[in-house]
Amino acid sequence: MLRQSITKLARPATSRAFSVSTRAMAAGDTGAPPKGLGQADAFQKREKANEDYTIRQREKEKLLELKKKLAEQQAHLKQLSDHMYDDADTRPNYSTSACPSGVKENCESNCILYSQ
Repeated sequence: MLRQSITKLARPATSRAFSVSTRAMAAGDTGAPPKGLGQADAFQKREKANEDYTIRQREKEKLLELKKKLAEQQAHLKQLSDHMYDDADTRPNYSTSACPSGVKENCESNCILYSQ
């Protein structure tokens, strides 16, 4: 072990030259990060606007899907409350539309709770 460490120390340390150099981008090159906050060329502004528009459209679609699911769940809750309360005096007043299936008598076949 001592012999191996001595031979390693006796060898001169050589520096290796790499044949590949790193590529540096200037501020105006495509893909380069902007140097200043207010300095952006037309391509970067247009690309950012397109990305913002796409994100807004995707969020709008998600919001519509959530609203649709919420309406379905509220209709289902109303359908369940119709079956749970027979007397009109004890029935809570939900401000939702009727059951989406339109069949209030067959709640057991349409209900998620009864399908288990």
